[in-house]
Amino acid sequence: MAAARTRLILDKPFLGALALRLPLVEADASWCQSTWSNGKSLYYNPAYIDALDVDQTQFALSREALHCALLHFYRRGSRTQNLWDNACDYAVNPLLIDDGLKPTHDTVYLPEFAGMTAEEIYPLLQDNLQQDESQASGSDGGSGSEDQRPRDSRPDPGEMDTLAAQWRQRMAAAAQQAQQAGKLSPEMARLVDFFLQPKLPWRALLAQHLTATARNDYSYTRPSSRRGDPAVFPGLRSDEVELVVAVDTSGSIRDDEVEQFFAEIDAIKGQVRARITLLCCDCEIVTGFPLVFEPWDEFRHDIDVKGGGGTDFRPVFDWVERQDRPPDTLVYFTDARGRFPPSEPHWPTLWLVKGGSDVPFGVRIQLND
Repeated sequence: MAAARTRLILDKPFLGALALRLPLVEADASWCQSTWSNGKSLYYNPAYIDALDVDQTQFALSREALHCALLHFYRRGSRTQNLWDNACDYAVNPLLIDDGLKPTHDTVYLPEFAGMTAEEIYPLLQDNLQQDESQASGSDGGSGSEDQRPRDSRPDPGEMDTLAAQWRQRMAAAAQQAQQAGKLSPEMARLVDFFLQPKLPWRALLAQHLTATARNDYSYTRPSSRRGDPAVFPGLRSDEVELVVAVDTSGSIRDDEVEQFFAEIDAIKGQVRARITLLCCDCEIVTGFPLVFEPWDEFRHDIDVKGGGGTDFRPVFDWVERQDRPPDTLVYFTDARGRFPPSEPHWPTLWLVKGGSDVPFGVRIQLND
């Protein structure tokens, strides 16, 4: 394990610096089948480590270090431990594999979970659970139940906030050191930016952005290029907001997430007068759309939004471009994995993004709470 940590520091200084923050503690096989961390120490089963080569040991060390840096010990809440452990492993393992580390023999991995957070993965595991919880626990952490762990290994609830703040600082410092050494991979750099960027709850940001467009004021919004007149004249804008709302129906967005999104849009309609044009799109706009909801209409939740193809954002932007006037805002609900327009449009675009993917323009609001 010492040799693996040394190689990590040299080859993967970001992960190596994180791993160094965890003292190694030998654990009893009765409750720790592989490795586990409580945010303060890294517990390991000696027999498990003996069965790994040095490269796989680097993976095991990095896995626990990244769990801590991402505050998985802190973010669990009231979720079931075994399912949460699984969700955290499914979130972390693709990151390590993509970073070039050699996975252990018991590594759980599903490509469809790549780029998703543990909070996003957890309900998918919960939905697919057909057996009891003990059978469902395929977590490569192998930490056993909370009751099986020694009392001194369990995190003190009073320390959790302090421990979480420490790991945020450690992640930022480790990333800076690795970047200065020229050894921070693009994947890890994106992860750090995504995790450390300050963010308000997405519902508050969405409401804040949309209500800001509903002020009585003069608007100098450029008209659609189809009109041919390059002049921009001021016009008095009322407090009614013209929104185009697009929903990614490519298969990566769950039905319950779409329902939640619709509910939030409908709630905002109660705060501002909004005329909403709804588009659903995978690689093309779904048949039956657009649908238009006037300010006095309910933004219905019983709409069939099935698509399931690949993801291409261009059809929505092309459709908006063909209209006589641009919207006050285009709101796009997506995981941001698809083909974007080649250039930024002349109307505001608000992306509500689940997962960690970037957008090339507009305002990005992270959906993960």
